[in-house]
Amino acid sequence: MKVLLINGSPRAGGNTHVALQEMEKVFEKEGIETELIHIGNKAVRGCIACNSCAKTGKCVFDDLVNETASKFEECDGLVVGSPVYYASANATLVAFLTRLFYSTHFDKTMKVGAAVVAARRGGLSAAFDELNKFFTISGMPVASGQYWNSVHGRDAGEASQDLEGLQSMRILAGNMAFLMKSIEMGKEKYGLPEKEPSVRTNFIR
Repeated sequence: MKVLLINGSPRAGGNTHVALQEMEKVFEKEGIETELIHIGNKAVRGCIACNSCAKTGKCVFDDLVNETASKFEECDGLVVGSPVYYASANATLVAFLTRLFYSTHFDKTMKVGAAVVAARRGGLSAAFDELNKFFTISGMPVASGQYWNSVHGRDAGEASQDLEGLQSMRILAGNMAFLMKSIEMGKEKYGLPEKEPSVRTNFIR
């Protein structure tokens, strides 16, 4: 099994990395392969709603989004981490996820998702909710822990002193590992839920 971790922080060794690294330790103990992709310091533009991906199966902007698409398809779980800016996730990360989810047309049902946020003090729950919406629109179960998945720290690496936050990361990773393994067993015995044809209702006719 494999978990793909996305670091949406501009700082490679910042507090978001501390949180993701704590989760990686648990995944390793559980025998789950991990790959960490750092996108927070990359130039990623937003979606322009051109719908080119509907024809080609990939984003019209051939960058890190398209490079990550196949890894996303192959993974069993996705962890997305971000620092908090004005009670929101990093804009680079949001642009990346918007294009990644919109341009990939493979079935994401039952891939397990988890969001992790880091802040000096406030705005954590708003950013956390923002990131979880990418999972819930895609049929992806959302892993939970003992608290909202967050760590606190201002200076780079300061989150390593947030013992409760680190414990939350470990419990989240353990729960995620259990959920991924349970879903894999369930797919073998029961298969995936039956899909219905998509129904689209526009409010302006």
